[in-house]
Amino acid sequence: MFTGIIDDIGTVERTADTAAGRELRVRARYGDLAAGESIALNGACLTVREHGRDWFTVAAVVTTLERTCVAEWRAGARVNLERALRAGDRLGGHLVLGHVDDVGTVIAIRTEGDARLIDMRVPRDIAELMVLHGSLTVDGVSLTVNDLPSPDVAQLSLIEFTLRHTTLGDLTPGRRVHVEADVIGKYVQRLMAPYVAAVR
Repeated sequence: MFTGIIDDIGTVERTADTAAGRELRVRARYGDLAAGESIALNGACLTVREHGRDWFTVAAVVTTLERTCVAEWRAGARVNLERALRAGDRLGGHLVLGHVDDVGTVIAIRTEGDARLIDMRVPRDIAELMVLHGSLTVDGVSLTVNDLPSPDVAQLSLIEFTLRHTTLGDLTPGRRVHVEADVIGKYVQRLMAPYVAAVR
């Protein structure tokens, strides 16, 4: 479980295809990682395999590679990092599972006052779960849906702090990003499905 509040920005040092999957070695500021702990890379929950001072490795299996951008990462790529939530930690963002639902695409960026507005196209099944001013995780960052300009587009408003402390300040039109819908919305949709089907 995560909150979408980024701990650090890591840098992919190298990648390799191994028996465990697509292995990534990431440089980060962490000095107290443990083998087997969960860590989210751009919102994708992965397991620490090996670690040392300021570095760790994880491996992404086929399922993860199919629904994320991890296979596209190369040495030098910057990734948002968040360690798993501990009991008693502040829940500063929202409940994030680290299970990327799909990939969205940035279609427009503009500055309005002190905010940077990002229009992002998302798959229809994720769009159905979004509500105005609700939560959405983008590349591991807990964000608020600022507007819903069309059925498959979410507008996000990024503050200066987010731009400085995450990789979202690097976004450009055409960039693919990890998207995780609000888990509460998923459960509500699942519970309501039989009733919605009955009235159709």
